[in-house]
Amino acid sequence: MNLVYADAQGNVFDHPDYTALGRSGDMIIEIMEEELVPLPNGATLVSLPFTRPVGLHPDTGEMQVLPGDVQAVGALLPQGFTRLCLPGYVKADKNEKLPLFGYTAVVWKDGGFYVTAERCDDPERWDPLNCDRKELAVEVERMLAKYPENRVYKHLSNCALGYECLTSSNTFLGRWEGAVPVSYSCNAGCFGCISEQPDDSGFVAPQTRMNFKPTVDEIVEIMLEHLRGPDSIISFGQGCEGEPSTQARIIVEAMKQVRSRTSQGYININTNAGLTDFMRAIVDAGLDLMRVSTISAIDEHYDAYYKPRGYTLKNVEKSLKYASDQGVYTSINYLIFPGVTDREEEIEAMIGFAKRTGLKLIQMRNLNIDPESYLALIPKAKGEIYGMKQMLEIFREELPEVVIGSYTHVPPAAMRR
Repeated sequence: MNLVYADAQGNVFDHPDYTALGRSGDMIIEIMEEELVPLPNGATLVSLPFTRPVGLHPDTGEMQVLPGDVQAVGALLPQGFTRLCLPGYVKADKNEKLPLFGYTAVVWKDGGFYVTAERCDDPERWDPLNCDRKELAVEVERMLAKYPENRVYKHLSNCALGYECLTSSNTFLGRWEGAVPVSYSCNAGCFGCISEQPDDSGFVAPQTRMNFKPTVDEIVEIMLEHLRGPDSIISFGQGCEGEPSTQARIIVEAMKQVRSRTSQGYININTNAGLTDFMRAIVDAGLDLMRVSTISAIDEHYDAYYKPRGYTLKNVEKSLKYASDQGVYTSINYLIFPGVTDREEEIEAMIGFAKRTGLKLIQMRNLNIDPESYLALIPKAKGEIYGMKQMLEIFREELPEVVIGSYTHVPPAAMRR
């Protein structure tokens, strides 16, 4: 498996004299054949700025930095695929930070690109190639004309056309999971937040957060438009907003109005679930699905990343358990990182968390972060590091009733509230 690299102009090559390597945390590691799958449809190859690729020289058997003016290359995976290794690299300038993406190791093998990944879900619905950009532009124009005063549709039009966000695109295309952002504020200060960064963070937020408070009528219009099919999902809590439960009053009233007019589809919330009382009110208003974002079930790790304001991981657990007890199909948006998530103590803590909360689904989501900054922020490993592939096997064995996936699912028919 040949090392893959990019030149200064961004052209990608493979180097037949060097074997590709990966990273687990801050360790350069060998890539196993069983960890490789062909580069998926919808994946993107990117160069890693300020880095130098590291490969294994077959003559010496030593790890070496590739000479010349070159950069490491990684793959950005579509939903449905869980990365197992980071690209093998060292930083040419330790003060520089990588853009906020989830980089996966990529190699050249048997005449094609392969990545270190495991397919954990069906990628079809979230394949960017299945979103017709021309059709989307027509539908955006149609919906903006139909609801000219709806500021949320205007906001989502930029998300769909500018950022090419698939969830917001679905809102205009009337399919699958659609977006309805509601909040401009947040009760967490997530490290590497994709919608808002302090001036001194060193990161550039790749998205713009919504900057207004929507009305109930604006939210209801979007929900009723989208909830037209039995398997349609409309979701509060998007990457372009803060924490949706901070606008619980708007959400609860909108849900009540919508459910008085249709029983079609599913109402979902993507949330940090820290505001337990607000979450209970949203659940009681008829919530169908809840996806809670977390990076760890260990307080020290969770707090270092999320920087929660006025809540703790215990509040998150209480919210999840309450929702599960009320029949909500609960999942976690598990932000995973090779060399961290697969630590012994992290695996044990998450298994206990899943069992205590009655969790139904774990969505494995590749953490978009600068690796060095993240590793400097969180606690050091205390136990063995198992590797991501073995971690997935452990979860499947220890949590047989929990679905291991990649994105929001509709619940089994027997679980419909």
